[in-house]
Amino acid sequence: MYDVIIIGCGVTGAAAAFELSKYKLKVGILERENDVALGTTKANSAILHAGYDPEPGTLMAKLNVRGVELAKDLCGQLDVPYSPCGSLVLAFSEEERPTLEELYRRGIENGVPGLALLTGDEARTLEPNLSETVVAALHAPSAAICSPWEYCLALAETAVKNGVELRLNTNLTGMEQTADGWTVRTSQGGFDARFVINAAGVDAEAVHNLAAAPSFATAPARGQYYLLDKSEGTRVGRVIFQCPSAVGKGVLVAPTVHGNLIVGPDSEKVSGNDTSTTGDGLRFVRETAQKSVPSINFRESIRNFAGVRASTGRGDFVIEMGAAHFLDLAGICSPGLSAAPAIGEYAAELLAKDGLTLEKKDTFICERHRTRFKELSVAERAALVEKEPAYGRVICRCETVTEGEILEALRSPIPPCSVDGVKRRVNAGMGRCQGGFCGPRVVDILARELGVSPGDIVQDQAGSWLLDRETKGGGANV
Repeated sequence: MYDVIIIGCGVTGAAAAFELSKYKLKVGILERENDVALGTTKANSAILHAGYDPEPGTLMAKLNVRGVELAKDLCGQLDVPYSPCGSLVLAFSEEERPTLEELYRRGIENGVPGLALLTGDEARTLEPNLSETVVAALHAPSAAICSPWEYCLALAETAVKNGVELRLNTNLTGMEQTADGWTVRTSQGGFDARFVINAAGVDAEAVHNLAAAPSFATAPARGQYYLLDKSEGTRVGRVIFQCPSAVGKGVLVAPTVHGNLIVGPDSEKVSGNDTSTTGDGLRFVRETAQKSVPSINFRESIRNFAGVRASTGRGDFVIEMGAAHFLDLAGICSPGLSAAPAIGEYAAELLAKDGLTLEKKDTFICERHRTRFKELSVAERAALVEKEPAYGRVICRCETVTEGEILEALRSPIPPCSVDGVKRRVNAGMGRCQGGFCGPRVVDILARELGVSPGDIVQDQAGSWLLDRETKGGGANV
């Protein structure tokens, strides 16, 4: 029997697993996809918000500020790309100035450090490419950016190294309460646990309703993005927001930790996990972003994508015991990525109040390292290639990713099984050609190392095959 089973391994579930792996507990994670971070976590703005936006006194406010504080050290310890670039919220008229003043007031009450109200000219001194129509701005130096999928992966890998059992391709089919806790039924059989954590993202409402009477409703909202080439990566050096509205924080313009520029999102209610992009949505994103930074060259776009976030009508995270020994971590929309490690702490605290014994381990491992060949010195590269020749074979030319790095990922605690799984771990396919050159080579390496046919290799989720698979014999036709 498990002490705790976590349903879902996006960044929220991974953070809960990471926190619980510090204790002498048997913990399992059930994830229906073939990899971690395949929901909202892989398709968001990658922003660690400073914490001025949430209403004071809410869980969002408390956990956002604490989460960003924890993230700085965690990203360093777990080798996750991170940049404390800061952010600006722009006002384009005197009518919007009171909104900045309200955000400043909230931020001070929430404990956000270093906030300052700037004039338009002061903002343009920091960011010369801002529009001349900006009349004022709120500067938050504690905001940061990170690699969201690698953040999730790092938390999950560290949890696994500390004894947590991750079960991928395991779809929840039902739950029932028992005298000792819960029996969780899945496509891979049944699992018993004393406690269950619901971290199922957009599907958290459905998971909750298997365990208890309905108490919240999830309203999925889709946000569409542009990802621009590195040639646009220095257009701004900070995260640039516009004054928020009732539908969210609005369209932002921001650098990424990989050197690109990200622009988006819009906000549109959708049914389920609809991550399609639309011409109207992308046009709105483009036109709105150019109000902030008119000089953005959208002809340098290398990818459009969309993510779906899980909102509820409460205006706050839903973090509460939904039933006896059953904890909901639901409605984790923005600032969910920012708050993730603090949500993990809070989840452990609530489970302890509900009877879970938390006894610290003496052997907790909190470190992770990944080889990034292109960041090494010439001498370091030469020494590495002499030791392991695979690091001398460049697979992804755009990002200078080597075969050695891919092999290293395949030997990690949570190895990839798809082309995009490799992409999320080592950046192969992240560059200007978006995998046009390296994709087939990644397929060959995966097939060779996993001992399967190239026809069995998927782009990302189960069923997203790249080759025409023969019905018999496991072969494939291009």
